[in-house]
Amino acid sequence: MKVLSGIQPSGRLHIGNYFGAMRQHIKMQAENDCFYFIADYHALTSSPAPKDLADFTLDVAMSYLAMGLDPEKTVFWRQSDVPEVTELAWLLSCVTPMGLLARCTSYKDKVAQGISPNHGLFAYPVLQAADILIYKSDLVPVGADQKQHIEVTRDIAGFFNNTYEEIFVMPKDFIIESVAVVPGIDGRKMSKSYGNTIEIFEPEKSIKNKVMKIVTDSTPVEAPKDPEKCNVFALLKLFASDEEIKQWEDKYRKGGTGYGEAKKRLAELITEHFKPFRQKREELEKNPGYVKETLAKGARRAKAIAQVTLEQARKAVGLGGYYGK
Repeated sequence: MKVLSGIQPSGRLHIGNYFGAMRQHIKMQAENDCFYFIADYHALTSSPAPKDLADFTLDVAMSYLAMGLDPEKTVFWRQSDVPEVTELAWLLSCVTPMGLLARCTSYKDKVAQGISPNHGLFAYPVLQAADILIYKSDLVPVGADQKQHIEVTRDIAGFFNNTYEEIFVMPKDFIIESVAVVPGIDGRKMSKSYGNTIEIFEPEKSIKNKVMKIVTDSTPVEAPKDPEKCNVFALLKLFASDEEIKQWEDKYRKGGTGYGEAKKRLAELITEHFKPFRQKREELEKNPGYVKETLAKGARRAKAIAQVTLEQARKAVGLGGYYGK
C-alpha cells in the first residue's frame, strides 16, 4: 500500500511522537511504499522563529534517520521543497465548504489553548488533504486527534471527484488505539505545546529529572494503588516487558511500593530503549550535509509524482489551456 504521513518540525521529537507515529512509520516501510515528509508549511501556522523552524526541520530529519528510516526504501523530504502541494491546496479550497472546516475540532481546540487564530490554522485541513491526495495515498498513519482531518480529506476528495472527474484516491486512517494518547509529565497528552514532553534524544540526566516530576496522586507508600489511574504506570506499559508490567501491577495493588520507585525504573527503561539509536544520531549531527542531501533526493522523487497529479487536477478544472487538450 502507499502510506503517507507528515511530521511537524515544531520542536524536538518526544516519546509521544515515537509511540504515536514514529515507531509505526519505521515499521511500515518494510512492506509498503512509504512517503514521509517534514511538514514545515504546516508549522508556519504557529508563526515559529525562522531559525527555530530551520533547526527543528533538520532535527526531525536526523531523528528519523537515526531511528531507522531507510531513504532507499522510503521517500523522505521537506514539504516546502514540493510547492506543487500548495497549488493543489488552492484547487481543493475552491470545492471545500466553509462549514466543513468550521466543524473541525482541532482548530477550536488550538484557539481555546490560546493559539492566535489565522487563516492558515483554519485552512490547515485543506493543505493536509493536498498533502495526502497529491500522492494518491492509500493509508495515513495519524494520531487519534487527527482522525477527523482524514475524514475531511475524504470529503474534499469526493467533492472534487464529483464536481470534475475521478482523480483522487480515498485514503484511510491508521491509528494504534492502545498508544493513541501518551501522557506527559503533567498528566495531559504529551505535547510540545504543553511543555510536558520527554524528548527521545535529550541527555539521560534530563530524562531522569523529568520522569521524577511526573504528576501522581498523594496515596501513601504503604497503601494499595490503582495502576490504571497512574501516569507513571501508563508509561511503564509502553517500555516494560509483559512480565515486568504484571509485576508492577501486583506491586501497585498490594501496596508498599512508592511512585518514586516506579519512576526510577521508568527512567532506566526509557534510557535503555533509545540507547542503540544515540550513536547513529551523534554521527548524523557531525554530517548535516548528508541529511540535507537525503531530503533533497527525497524531494525530487516526491516532486515527480506530485507534478503528474497536479497536472491531472489542473486539466480537470480547465486550467492550462483549452479544456480537454
